[in-house]
Amino acid sequence: MFARPFRNPQSAIRNWAGRGGAVRVVLQRVSRAEVRVDGRVAGKIGVGFLVLAGFAPSDTEDHLAWMADKLLGLRLFGDAEGKMNLPLADVAGALLVVSQFTLYGDARKGRRPSFIDAAPPEVAIPLYERFVALLRERGAGSGTRVETGEFGAMMEVELVNDGPVTLVLER
Repeated sequence: MFARPFRNPQSAIRNWAGRGGAVRVVLQRVSRAEVRVDGRVAGKIGVGFLVLAGFAPSDTEDHLAWMADKLLGLRLFGDAEGKMNLPLADVAGALLVVSQFTLYGDARKGRRPSFIDAAPPEVAIPLYERFVALLRERGAGSGTRVETGEFGAMMEVELVNDGPVTLVLER
């Protein structure tokens, strides 16, 4: 079905347009986080959000843009009264985005999860790259830094969950 990789990220996104879609994210508010590949630090942040992101074949540019705006605008940091009322920009926070197709694991039947609902690499890579680009573009005005892991690599993710605060988001 997927004989060749897409050369243009936008063509991969358009190719699946109109079929629904659900970018799936697990967000953790962190005081620090880093991702290592082969013992080398690939991405590292202090205060901010660790974002584990999974993509479906049906995800579109609109889904990616909605999720990017949602992450940048979520008010999950404490204000002067300790109430969750401040977004990333107000605390000089950063994002560490890690691709994770296992968010689409379905373990309803049997003991081995199925990942059939996850986008295959030739679709997921352009979606992931576009998602990161949108976060960088839209966060640039507020100085929000975006770090990443490496798509498809075996990664070690280390974090200190602050709160703990963890959200599951889907669109």
